[in-house]
Amino acid sequence: MIELNIPGRGSLQLHHLVADVNGTLAVDGQLLDGLVKKISALRDRLTVHLLTADTHGRQVVIDGQLNLKAVRVGPGDEAAQKADYVRRLGAETVVAIGQGANDAGMLEAAALGICVMSQEGVAVETLLAADLVTPDIFAALELLDKPLRIVASLRK
Repeated sequence: MIELNIPGRGSLQLHHLVADVNGTLAVDGQLLDGLVKKISALRDRLTVHLLTADTHGRQVVIDGQLNLKAVRVGPGDEAAQKADYVRRLGAETVVAIGQGANDAGMLEAAALGICVMSQEGVAVETLLAADLVTPDIFAALELLDKPLRIVASLRK
């Protein structure tokens, strides 16, 4: 668990990390170098969940690399499927990370939504749904490793 007390916003007790895959953790179906170690380092504090439409058909490989099994969203209303997943976990305990249009709902639903800049770009609606924006996934995961940075950015 990661516990945060953010002045002007209240306390967060984060138990789950929900991450989009393509565009967020992977580009063109290839997991970004160095992510296995970064994600593994968080697994003692957060349960990691992957959500994907598997655009490039390589999720089985990524699952093996991360030793996780991603949940696949079906075609049609993907944003609602991802947001519903976050709600089923208990949205108040979730940090969600994404960048695509189908990630906006989960970032908005989560207690903490982080939008990452990506080689694929960032959907404006996802940017607006986020609590924080980072230059890349590595910076987003580093925030979770050093949570006082989150407090510093979000305090009012």
